[in-house]
Amino acid sequence: MTHTAEPDKGAHARDGRGVKAEHSKQGRGHKKGMHRRKFLGGMAGLGLAAVGAAGTTFSLLTEGARNKAAAATDGTLTIPELLEGTTTDGTTTFTLEAQTGTAEVLSGVSSSTAGYNQSFLGPTLKWTNGDTVLLNITNSLTEDTTVHFHGAHVPAQMDGGPQSTFSAGTVWSPTFTVLDEAKTLWYHPHALGTTAKQATHGLAGMIIVEDDSDTSAALPSDYGVDDIPLIFQCLAVDSAGDIKYDQTGYLSSGLSFPLLVNGENVDDTTLAFSATKTRNRFRALNASPSDIITIQRSDGGTLTQIATDQGYLAEAAEVTTIRLVAGARAEFVMDVSSDVTLQAVITTGWIRGGSGTYDFLTVAAGGTDTPDDLPSTLNTIERYDTTDFTARTITLSNTGATMKINGSAGLTMSSMAMISTTLGAKEIWTITNTSQLEHSFHLHDVPYQLISINGEEPTGVELGWYDTYEVVGGGEIKIAMEFTDFADDTYMYMLHCHLLQHEDEGMMASLMVTES
Repeated sequence: MTHTAEPDKGAHARDGRGVKAEHSKQGRGHKKGMHRRKFLGGMAGLGLAAVGAAGTTFSLLTEGARNKAAAATDGTLTIPELLEGTTTDGTTTFTLEAQTGTAEVLSGVSSSTAGYNQSFLGPTLKWTNGDTVLLNITNSLTEDTTVHFHGAHVPAQMDGGPQSTFSAGTVWSPTFTVLDEAKTLWYHPHALGTTAKQATHGLAGMIIVEDDSDTSAALPSDYGVDDIPLIFQCLAVDSAGDIKYDQTGYLSSGLSFPLLVNGENVDDTTLAFSATKTRNRFRALNASPSDIITIQRSDGGTLTQIATDQGYLAEAAEVTTIRLVAGARAEFVMDVSSDVTLQAVITTGWIRGGSGTYDFLTVAAGGTDTPDDLPSTLNTIERYDTTDFTARTITLSNTGATMKINGSAGLTMSSMAMISTTLGAKEIWTITNTSQLEHSFHLHDVPYQLISINGEEPTGVELGWYDTYEVVGGGEIKIAMEFTDFADDTYMYMLHCHLLQHEDEGMMASLMVTES
């Protein structure tokens, strides 16, 4: 029989702030490896005034035709390779190659993919605060690309934005001193018009920044042992394995929306991680092109969140869910004395996408150690007094499928709206979403603090540092930032929606930071 898609009534059925919603626990209590899966059709991203609106439905794969998970042979969580740099004369060099390949996104079906140093995804990079790094990146694709260091505070010329495209067969070699404190970043393409295509096919990898703070010393940090990367991707794939990345592709018939964790399909498989330590740290990255990932425990227990996009929280926070819009990251720890199963709740942020609850990982207890209490203070975060900050309004809108910032569609560098500021400037921006679409607002260069979320003051983990945050349809956020360290009169940073399709459809503006 044919199944038609059901509208996802949970995609935006949260409080008006767009955060900390309680998600359905229907997936709880089912047997390991069994997953509730609904496919979503029709318009999504509806916000404050339009929750629950339905759209067109589409014919989808039958249950019998759904593909099995392409999990690791023994069902264990795959840990991305940690790329070792070579240090010479005080500079640590990393070598990356953007290349094409094939991988099984759907079990038994070969997909054309791309990756860094491999067929799909890329290795994890580890940087240390204060070090100088050099990245030699070869473009072995058949088209231009860039590599953006998402969330990194680096010079505009090294940021990997659209001005830094490099052609097939060439090498780009950015170098800079790592000024970031401990945090989880990632890297991915950022060329105009091709970001969604290249990233959804697999060009993405995690970056871990380490520092010598007391907090870092007190937290798990043995990569792959008690410091675990979780890279989530919810993709659109047809039965032949073709990965879709634009509106035409997403609206075609016969699609699956598999959830991948570290490149492994978890639609029908719960991956396993055997803990050898009691306390384990997890770094979660939503590398999906548009879908929203919410992490929770299947038993309803709490997660101890320690970091947002831009580093440690002021203090550890006990939370029941961690909601990540496209491009966002978070870190949490769990003291595992008995087996724990983690779930991912998927809601679509775009015209169509994933929906459902998955048991994606069972952490099997195996540690015999007794960890010390977490530090009572993880970080000192001085909240901005924005009284004298320069105010701006950034308006997100659309005309049909054309996405705009401040009335301009950034389809070329010359057509973008430009925000000009100066080194040392302190600013407060009101990000107003006049559309009824979901957006994920990302700012390059510097982190920002949330000042208000749909008219309410931030609380809890919202008081951390961010570079990517949700703006629901009809909503607004106010953010504050200070432009430090880098100025350039040629190279620009970007501000844009991190729903990759919206980015490619014009929701991108440039940010020029010059000397005062």
